[in-house]
Amino acid sequence: MSTETIVAQSRQDDVLILTIQNPPVNAFSPGVPEGLKAGLDAAAADDSVKAVVIIGGGRTFVAGADIRTFNLPREQAPDLRGTIEKLDAFPKPTVAAIHGTALGGGLELAMGCTYRVATPDAQLGLPEVKLGVLPGAGGTQRLPRVVGAQKALDMMLSGNPIKATEGKEVGLIDRLIDGDLLSGAVAFAREIADARPLPRISERGVDGAAPEVFAAARQGIKKSHRGQLSPELIIDLAEMAASVPFADGWTAEATKFMQAKDSPQSRALRHVFFAEREAAKIPGLGKDTPTLDIRRAGIIGAGTMGGGIAMNFLNAGIPVTIVETTQEALDRGLGVIRRNYENTAKKGRMSQDDVETRMGLLTPSLDMGSLADADIIIEAVFENMDVKKDIFTRLDAIAKPGAILATNTSTLDVNEIAAVTSRPESVIGLHFFSPANVMKLLEIVRADKTSETVLATSMALARKIKKVGVVVGVCDGFVGNRMVHRYGEEARRLVEEGARPEDVDAAMNALGLPMGPFQMSDMAGLDIGHAIRVHRARVSGEPEPDGWLDRIVKTGRKGQKTGGGIYDYDETRKPRPNADVQALIDTYRAEKGVTPRDISTEELTKRLAYTLVNEGAQILDEGIAARAGDIDVIYLYGYGFPAYRGGPMQYADEMGLQNVVADLERYGQTPAPLLKRLADEGESFAGLDASRGR
Repeated sequence: MSTETIVAQSRQDDVLILTIQNPPVNAFSPGVPEGLKAGLDAAAADDSVKAVVIIGGGRTFVAGADIRTFNLPREQAPDLRGTIEKLDAFPKPTVAAIHGTALGGGLELAMGCTYRVATPDAQLGLPEVKLGVLPGAGGTQRLPRVVGAQKALDMMLSGNPIKATEGKEVGLIDRLIDGDLLSGAVAFAREIADARPLPRISERGVDGAAPEVFAAARQGIKKSHRGQLSPELIIDLAEMAASVPFADGWTAEATKFMQAKDSPQSRALRHVFFAEREAAKIPGLGKDTPTLDIRRAGIIGAGTMGGGIAMNFLNAGIPVTIVETTQEALDRGLGVIRRNYENTAKKGRMSQDDVETRMGLLTPSLDMGSLADADIIIEAVFENMDVKKDIFTRLDAIAKPGAILATNTSTLDVNEIAAVTSRPESVIGLHFFSPANVMKLLEIVRADKTSETVLATSMALARKIKKVGVVVGVCDGFVGNRMVHRYGEEARRLVEEGARPEDVDAAMNALGLPMGPFQMSDMAGLDIGHAIRVHRARVSGEPEPDGWLDRIVKTGRKGQKTGGGIYDYDETRKPRPNADVQALIDTYRAEKGVTPRDISTEELTKRLAYTLVNEGAQILDEGIAARAGDIDVIYLYGYGFPAYRGGPMQYADEMGLQNVVADLERYGQTPAPLLKRLADEGESFAGLDASRGR
């Protein structure tokens, strides 16, 4: 595509219009800067041109830089900074006409113009922090000069956009255009065509730049962006905007942008950006795969999971029939749903009318036959294969032809469940994570006979109910819980060898996880993990488990729900070590003849993180997950692995797979064959995904 095609030039009398045509979102990729510079040169050389309007063709202004160009050498990357320098020095007024979004480099481009007009619903923002970088084309220097220090920090540190209506209130937008944007922008350009001097943002000062504003921001990111580099750099640069000449801040911004861009954190966050988009693509399924229309849902079970799942559908405006076995259980479940909504309303996140609208979409029932008209039925009862088989046998006789029959099992064999029906092609696993109305992850479990239509519909449904769907295969625990099972085993082993539970958790907290393995176990309920271990032992014919964690459960300590598990809890739910638990662990070690040893934080971190990596590699090798990036997405959204580490597989790539293998072997673990092969060949999980064309 030629430069003239990417940025089209047209005239309306004395106004030159530059229209960026780089679909789908007019990203600032190669060709755009060249086209804009050529247009400015044409305007400068033509005395009949009094002003320039820059507008986006199609559905948006400029949605930001092309992230794929971040890995290019500097001389090959699109020259956004040079384009904005040219705009800033341009002798005639320039007007950015904004619709859709002006994000990142798009907003920086707009701030390089003399004026900005926008449709009222346009979105304006600098989201670079979400990719581990910072605004690198003047954003950190211009935004504080326009909206003041505090508002600029809020926008840059959150990365969240504001509406153009708010932009007008804070001075970022000069005029809102209610009618045709281009006509309004041209009319505005003629109004200000002769106004001099030109109001360049780079020549303004910064309002509200008291030292305590920046001190408070630095304190705030210790909680909101713990351990992250780019927020610190953003605050430093915003403070420079208030204290040094624009040229000095502009130069410093370029240096700090490269520092952030080349950091492991930014590489990880960019990996997450692309991995999440790839996860939505199902290998082997074309875009033309037909999907079913989901107009009504049925949920079996009104407990914690069933109620949470129902809320997702209600939030999306999909009517739900929820079935329980007793009136008491049904009333309890409906009460929890209503309380959840009313608590949200009390926080101002929805109105009371919204609460009633959602509750009005919910039909309670004690009769499974009331699900006969549902387009999808999700079973959400406790983890017992016999119970689930009974339910699916009954559903097979009740559900209408073509209805999707889904199980919310977190570990059980979906093929075995599907086999009791006459329509295994309609059966799928939809593993929601608890609390289901909050957690974004949805493992979509593809059974052997699940049809492509059911699979494609499930992925589309995930998007509709605002979940991040990832397709996985059938095995014990699928991807997330299979990996966390090995992780938990290693954590218990570390305590047996001499570590304290709080040291194990602290090591993973330091890595960036909000909860370590034992904090997570206490929250989920120690009795649940114990029941799973008992079930597995019975299936394999092994003795009932009697580890130190099982003994804690037998004392009646089941975690947060009983006020104590591995730790003690008060009303704040902050964990505190318990002396009796430590004594139980000491006794257990003595019985097993274990002499406890000091275990370094480095060993704790590596053994736990690399256990996840090793099991993830085995899952990849078995085809249970299609991509390493899928595993990372699962761990980010389901288990709190920090996005700035990129997920366990990206973290392993960053550490170097040869180093991961060496450490696994040093700590007595056998590396998975795929992991060993990649390490021996000097390859990475990212390279494996790329080689598979994913």
